[in-house]
Amino acid sequence: MKAFNDLADFSAEEISDLLALARRLDERPEPQALVGKVLALLFLNRSLRTLTSFQAAMMRLGGGAFVVSPEMSIHGLETRSGIVMDGVAAEHIHEAVPVIASYGDAIGIRALAKLNRLDEDLAETEFRSLTDLVDTPFINMESAANHPCQVLADWKTMDDLGIPASGGRFVLSWAYHPDPLPLSVPGAALHMAAMRGMDVTVLRPEGFALPGAIMDKARAAARISGGSVHETEERDAGLAEAHVVYARSWVSTAHYADRAADSTLRRECASWCVDERWFAGAGAQCRYMHCLPVRRGVEVDDEVLDGPRSVVIHQARNRMLAQMAVLHQMLVGTG
Repeated sequence: MKAFNDLADFSAEEISDLLALARRLDERPEPQALVGKVLALLFLNRSLRTLTSFQAAMMRLGGGAFVVSPEMSIHGLETRSGIVMDGVAAEHIHEAVPVIASYGDAIGIRALAKLNRLDEDLAETEFRSLTDLVDTPFINMESAANHPCQVLADWKTMDDLGIPASGGRFVLSWAYHPDPLPLSVPGAALHMAAMRGMDVTVLRPEGFALPGAIMDKARAAARISGGSVHETEERDAGLAEAHVVYARSWVSTAHYADRAADSTLRRECASWCVDERWFAGAGAQCRYMHCLPVRRGVEVDDEVLDGPRSVVIHQARNRMLAQMAVLHQMLVGTG
């Protein structure tokens, strides 16, 4: 495996093999598998779970990892392209990335959307400009429009819980957040559930429709898997008979680069906070999923987050296990 960038790069059978490997490594650890191997981790944005889960994954497999972020550079790290470097920063990311990559056997890169140009973010312009600088295997640790590590763990979580693929109802719901958030998690989760073969509903207020390119990608995956993809603004109808409610905020694509208009629109949707009433038509077995971090009392209330529906901690632990499988496959092979 030379890159782990998008679940769409793999067949359903290959994803199944990765998840089987993750289960095997959990049940029968291989603490010597990556002895002598080094993972470089470049974070252009802050992180908790992604950072710690990759470090833990490498340690559990016997390897090591080092972390670099702009705040850690003693020279100051410039990330903008096409500028005259006559300010504080003494080093540019275009030199730093290949150097960092050369110190590792693989590199993980996290570079989120700047939310200025929808077309550039959907095209992964910045992320591609970084991966083009390296010739070592790389892992997408979240880009402008994708988060494959998160949704690989989400797929495993649903498998662990026995949530059906064929015939399973997956609701990707918008939830209130005071800030505009990237399309990476909702776009990746939508595609993952469609690829798994589920019947997927995108539930969102007016003005928060996902871009056509993201919807088309998911529908193409559903055609192959036998699943389906629909969208609605009607909360009760959208949540009926759901097996999973995956609630996550995202930016208004109607006002993508207009922060003021986005803020006005989302304030009108502050009632989109998940509480137990959301599950009235879904039943007792419906699960609440979220990638974390989550704002209590804003995106979801304590009763749901702390109750039996919530599987967010299970999801978070599966980040480490799924990434162990990716690293094993990338740095060891099928074995």
